[in-house]
Order: sequence, then C-alpha cells, then structure tokens
Amino acid sequence: MDDETLKKIAYVNISSYRNRTVKALQNEVKTPTDISRDTGINRSHMSNVLRELKQSGIVECVNEEVRKGRIYRLTSTGEEIVEHLE
Repeated sequence: MDDETLKKIAYVNISSYRNRTVKALQNEVKTPTDISRDTGINRSHMSNVLRELKQSGIVECVNEEVRKGRIYRLTSTGEEIVEHLE
C-alpha cells in the first residue's frame, strides 16, 4: 500500500462522519438521503461529507449532471480504503 492511500485511510478514520459514509457505500450505490438514513448523519451534513470525500478521490457521483437524485459510489481507492477502516 502506498503512502497516499495510507494518508487517505487516516483522513477517513479521523472523522466518524466520513468513516460511516464510506462504510455505508461499501459495495453499494446510494443517494445522499439513503446514506443519511443508514448512517444517522443529518442530511445537511451529508452534502459536506460527500463533497470532502469526492475532492479526496474516495467517492464519485455517478450522475453529476442532475440536480436532484444524485447517486454516489466508492472509487477504486475508496474500495481499497474501506477494507482498512476501524
């Protein structure tokens, strides 16, 4: 495992919101509402969490062009990270 991946694992682990969000997306494709419901994270916070994870290359939006009903999934980096989360 390279240093960048280790840094991203630490980045996800230091935030319970990021940690729960990444775990909720493991082998799944979900909307922010679904992720919020599954993790117990308020929907208003979910947008920020997803934006942070997207900027870090851990999640991606499948249908970026739509305003409502966006769906998210883990990137290959995100799939590797989720296997090493606490």
